[in-house]
Amino acid sequence: MATFLYKLGRLAFRRRHFVALIWVALLTLAGVGAAGAPPAGNSSFSIPGTEAQKAFDLLEQRFPGQSADGATARVVFKAPAGEKMTDAGNKATVTQTVDELADGSEVASVADPYKGDAVSEDGTIAYASVKYDVSGMELEESTKDALKDAAQQARDAGLTVEVGGDALQAVPETGATEVIGIAVAAVVLVVTFGSLVAAGLPLLTALIGVGIGVSSITALANALELGSTTSILAMMIGLAVGIDYALFIVSRYRAELAEGREREEAAGRAVGTAGSAVVFAGLTVVIALVGLAVVNIPMLTKMGIAAAGTVAVAVLIALTLIPALLGYAGRRVKPAGAKSKLLGRSRKGTEQPEGKAGGQPKANLGTRWASFVVRRPLAVLLLGVIGLGAAAIPASSLELGLPDDGSQPTSTTQRRAYDLLSEGFGPGFNGPLMVVVDAKGSDAPKDAFTDVEQQIKDLDGVVAVAPPAPNKGGDTATITVIPDSKPSSAQTENLVHAIRDAGGDIKADTGAETLVTGSTAMNIDVSEKLNDALVPYLVLVVGLAFLLLIVVFRSILVPLKAALGFLLSVMAALGAVVAVFQWGWLAGLMGVEETGPVMSMMPIFMVGVVFGLAMDYEVFLVTRMREAYVHGERPHQAVVTGFKHGARVVTAAAVIMMAVFAGFIGSSESMVKMIGFGLAIAVFFDAFVVRMAIVPAVLALLGKKAWWLPKWLDRALPNVDVEGEGLRTADERGPGPDEDRELVRA
Repeated sequence: MATFLYKLGRLAFRRRHFVALIWVALLTLAGVGAAGAPPAGNSSFSIPGTEAQKAFDLLEQRFPGQSADGATARVVFKAPAGEKMTDAGNKATVTQTVDELADGSEVASVADPYKGDAVSEDGTIAYASVKYDVSGMELEESTKDALKDAAQQARDAGLTVEVGGDALQAVPETGATEVIGIAVAAVVLVVTFGSLVAAGLPLLTALIGVGIGVSSITALANALELGSTTSILAMMIGLAVGIDYALFIVSRYRAELAEGREREEAAGRAVGTAGSAVVFAGLTVVIALVGLAVVNIPMLTKMGIAAAGTVAVAVLIALTLIPALLGYAGRRVKPAGAKSKLLGRSRKGTEQPEGKAGGQPKANLGTRWASFVVRRPLAVLLLGVIGLGAAAIPASSLELGLPDDGSQPTSTTQRRAYDLLSEGFGPGFNGPLMVVVDAKGSDAPKDAFTDVEQQIKDLDGVVAVAPPAPNKGGDTATITVIPDSKPSSAQTENLVHAIRDAGGDIKADTGAETLVTGSTAMNIDVSEKLNDALVPYLVLVVGLAFLLLIVVFRSILVPLKAALGFLLSVMAALGAVVAVFQWGWLAGLMGVEETGPVMSMMPIFMVGVVFGLAMDYEVFLVTRMREAYVHGERPHQAVVTGFKHGARVVTAAAVIMMAVFAGFIGSSESMVKMIGFGLAIAVFFDAFVVRMAIVPAVLALLGKKAWWLPKWLDRALPNVDVEGEGLRTADERGPGPDEDRELVRA
């Protein structure tokens, strides 16, 4: 591996014009494809194998032409103080609004509030339901404008009017904080390298990689039914890993220059050593993201594969474009420790006064910290584990759900419409349940419909049950059920299960099958499906990565320690997410206007992404330790050496990744906001507590045992040579390379 990458790095350095041309061509091709691609359609949100999806598919078969996946809008009206919606003037305004809405070319139907019992009991609130022929993402702008204009005209007449539903669904915005995150990354890179040119390389290559990845996703969005969140996720992860991977290689290049090597040789060695770590770190991220397919939710699978593709591009750019750009930069990228004109001092640190330590350079912070941990490993280990355990406590109260209009900011019309409907018709009105009765196998379909209606009315937690609405064939009917609790509550979930339990008795008595669907039931089924898939996903992803790390580190205990440390950091991160988004701690600071259940995708998504990112630091940091150990250093000294060369880079990489993820907290989409916060805090816990404290403490306690590997397994495993032993000359290896290898096997 190291030898191949070494040759690749030197080739890219020499043929830099050709390499740069290839990447510019790919970026241009992806950009042209994105510019010419049709707008993204509706991202299909299907959950195979669930009752809600089965009912939805049945509706499409038995009620053809009703656009089951068409957009909907609820235009909610509220009368001025002291008036009612049934007053003649207000009624005339609503009727005029309904007539205007019905004239739309994409409108399938509009329900008049005064003909459909859509006026609240106190008469102050009413709503008109609008059904469209196409999905919310496919609506023409003229149709959305007509909806907004009709609502505004009713407002001008004196009514309070808000619009809910997905007809006004907009592409989520990430806000200015994303730019701030990139700016913070730039500052960290400048401080790390002390050079604008060296700092600019990781930013430039990361932006090129993200540009190719996001443009490709945009070009394929319509054909593959990719949602807008897919490109945001790819951008988030692509920026973070793209900067980090380039940072690792540029840092190693400067270290090789400091040892007196020529620039082409230094580029080759940087790609051969740090590049090997980048390849395996990237592989763990790709495995984690592609592994999301085991959940069997197409939307999540597509998100994972798209993000994995962006990560793969980031790896290839780091291995080829970085050495090419280093060739262009020439002497503007200085060796590590060279005097920085930008910061005005040596990066090696200040010299100690004469007479102290023989005038030797002062040890850097990484060396001093590692030396401290090696001296007191047990205390550091206990403190780190207890701290992460305390942060994980809120995770025991984790409640899962999917965001709805109730989680939108109060500044949006969708949220205000949600609140008005709750005020006028009760909290459950925003999450109606649709019960589908399949009476094709029943001898008396009408009696079966009536029986189902009556049994649902007898259940606790039901406010209203609409009469059965049969199809033309008379063999299937829909029944709308209004719960007395809000859509994301545990009470509504219990009601869904109660209806489904009652359906078993109904089928035994009448032969009719009862299914529950609707957005609320869909959300409940998604949460349960994700919970059921979490353990198999953990086994698959952690298991594959564990095997991969055995090959990388040629050790059993080091990969095991890496996996256990990851579990600590991800549980602590989940605890922080619960504290902010569910309990409301620091909610104002994070821009969280409405607390509630944590997004049901969050646990499994964090497990996948955080595991892949955590292995970045594990591979880069511990690879330097193994490299020192293989080259003859004692275990404790190898830990210190690893920190001497890697701590500064890993710290910079973690701060950059945190800044990039935190930049997405400003998103208008609650799911993106939660993912950004969760990943940022997870990187903090994993990089600064697990990798910087727990990892060296455990390795210090284990000593030589950390690098133990059974001899039969050592012979069976391929030698990937991540530490770059094959690149060392005879003089560099010294007189006893065989003894070093024997030491590793011992």
